Amino acid sequence: MAISLEKVLNKTERKIFLGLQTPARLQAYLDNLPYIAEERNRSPLAVLQDGQCHCFDGGLLAAAALRRMGHAPLLVELWPEPGMDDDHVLALYRVDGCWGAVAKSNYAGLRFREPIHRTLRELALTYFENFYNLERVKTLRSYTRPFDLSRVDGLNWETDERGVAVIEKRLHDLRRYPLLTPKMVERLSPVDERAYNAGMHGTNIEQSFGRRENP
Repeated sequence: MAISLEKVLNKTERKIFLGLQTPARLQAYLDNLPYIAEERNRSPLAVLQDGQCHCFDGGLLAAAALRRMGHAPLLVELWPEPGMDDDHVLALYRVDGCWGAVAKSNYAGLRFREPIHRTLRELALTYFENFYNLERVKTLRSYTRPFDLSRVDGLNWETDERGVAVIEKRLHDLRRYPLLTPKMVERLSPVDERAYNAGMHGTNIEQSFGRRENP
């Protein structure tokens, strides 16, 4: 039987977690946590305890919270051109058949999406213009099918980082669906100055791909 996250939280942590009652409130909580791009992948329990995360462990916490709101705990991964950027994890939710997303990111444009997107491809494409590296290259290339975390509840992923490690591998093994053709990639223009500066608002440059010590 899976270990209940609520049962292992202290009073303060439980109050915070149970207060995440809407996707917007959940996104605001993630936005207030420091972004740290490290090798460690925290469980939702550890994120609440440590008060910091990156996109993957932030996505896990979001999926856990979204499940308490009545949504399936689903993750999807966005993949860049290899060697040019970080991948990015979204926690999905659905309202009236349309997809939305909650996400932790170092970049302003790679976070929340309202549930107005009819397909996952449509949702993924909304991240394209904001998915770029420090060289101003638009790097998003593909997305995965959703991964339902309820299928691996036996790993105790909400409280145990050993389960989180298994999930990371399974996410990386999912089939990827291309968003661009090779010719489209060849024709891409760099991000212009105004869009770049707007998208970098609030970004911790030292935690960005290509700048930090352990990308």
